[in-house]
Amino acid sequence: MHDEPLDLSPLRPALPSPLRPAEDERFARYGVTLLLKRDDLIHPDLPGNKWRKLAPNLRDAGGRTVLTFGGAYSNHLRATAAAGRLLGFPTVGVVRGDELAGRPLNPSLAQCAADGMRLHFVDRTTYRAKAAPEVLDGLLSLFGPCVVIPEGGSNALAAQGCAELGRELRGRTGTVAVACGTGGTLAGLAAGLGPGQRALGIPVLRGGFLGDAVRTLQRETFGAPAGRWTLDERFHFGGYARTTPELEAFAEDFEDRHGLPVERLYVAKLLYGLTVLAGEGAFAPGSTVTAVVTGSPWDGRTPGHAVSDSR
Repeated sequence: MHDEPLDLSPLRPALPSPLRPAEDERFARYGVTLLLKRDDLIHPDLPGNKWRKLAPNLRDAGGRTVLTFGGAYSNHLRATAAAGRLLGFPTVGVVRGDELAGRPLNPSLAQCAADGMRLHFVDRTTYRAKAAPEVLDGLLSLFGPCVVIPEGGSNALAAQGCAELGRELRGRTGTVAVACGTGGTLAGLAAGLGPGQRALGIPVLRGGFLGDAVRTLQRETFGAPAGRWTLDERFHFGGYARTTPELEAFAEDFEDRHGLPVERLYVAKLLYGLTVLAGEGAFAPGSTVTAVVTGSPWDGRTPGHAVSDSR
């Protein structure tokens, strides 16, 4: 029996998120206007695409136990755990790397545990097979009935949630760019945009697999390809969670110019990529480009914020 949809209104999300201009001569000299879609301001514990992807999944879960997956520093695990704390449903986090089981928790996993998430560490081979029926059956036999949300939250419900991001930007920009991990945000964003608009994805992982993932997710969600979208795979800086001194210097400079705290693993790579593309003439003079700020730097704070926390 399916429970009633979970009411998320107590979280008081700030929607639609603000769309703000960013005066930057690196774009202006080419006649390009840069806008920032501040999805990082939607909610302090479920910012950006975490809200967009998790909200429809959590409504559908109806307060039942949610089991999901992530690495040792997963933003997705932290957001899921925080939602469980704030709304009162149990959470289980399956963490990549069984070598972590006997060690003190890092600050990110400690945050998850403090928010009530049960952490279960698995070896990397098992983690790669996490969608296999025998792996899922083993987890459900261990933890009991759970609603399973995939790594990064990217499934058909998530893509539907991210389509709302595209709808919020209809008629307001030509190109909408977003950093990509598992592809759910790009898949939904492109579907929600209007005629004449396009979505640009900047993958933060190496491997060239993301195009297939986005196409598959769009078929599962919308029944066919949806919207115009492209990928530029040049700006991963070595892969997930990898940065370089050049990227760090760029992020610090962007923060100084615009007063925006720049998250390094996703947002910095997006903004760097857009700056390079503007210099290459990828955007026509007179056009508008919007960067989706999907998250903010995590400060390792302790849990316990009230639901009404409006930061």
